[in-house]
Amino acid sequence: MLLADDQAMVREGLRVILEDQPGITVVAEAADGEEAVALARATRPDVCLVDVQMPGMDGIAVTRALAGPGVRDPLRVVVVTTFDDDEYVHGALRGGAAGFVLKDAGPLLLAEAVRAAHAGQALISPSLTPRLLRHLTSTAPDTAGGAPGGAPDASRLSARETEVVRAVARGLTNQEVAAELFISLSTVKGHVAAVQAKLGLRNRVEVAVWAWEHGVAGPP
Repeated sequence: MLLADDQAMVREGLRVILEDQPGITVVAEAADGEEAVALARATRPDVCLVDVQMPGMDGIAVTRALAGPGVRDPLRVVVVTTFDDDEYVHGALRGGAAGFVLKDAGPLLLAEAVRAAHAGQALISPSLTPRLLRHLTSTAPDTAGGAPGGAPDASRLSARETEVVRAVARGLTNQEVAAELFISLSTVKGHVAAVQAKLGLRNRVEVAVWAWEHGVAGPP
């Protein structure tokens, strides 16, 4: 994985925390946004852990450059920050981030976010989730008349796919969705892949955001 933070002591602390976890190795470090993008494109790490506030390109811009809409062969980016700011969260997720974690979340949650991103899933710090869902619900368009502005129509999803989307929007992992719906793990993965293809979405975070914005997820 790649670490990007403008403070050397923070990078060292994150490296120690993450490399203490089995299966996680830091292959590159960057001190600013431009270096992070260049190193990420050169080394193609499994996951990039990127701080929000850095000189030059900030973490949101780095996320868009590596994982945003229109990026061919996007990387998996987890944004980490000390700043509990809604705009950072929304910007990161809309920019293609596979997770958003506060630095004070603890070493286990940091490692879990990295592993979730590597597995094609997503993790958002639990303290941020209720506010994020409230924001998405309050800004969701009125879908009663169909999908506005060319947005994908929820009617394209099967009943089972809709159940899976609702579970993903609640933050459940594939294993938890399988247990809740009494289906196999491979079936869940198949439904998630089908939903992404039908809606033109690239990862579980985009599926969850789409569900909340279009009233599919139900009340938070």
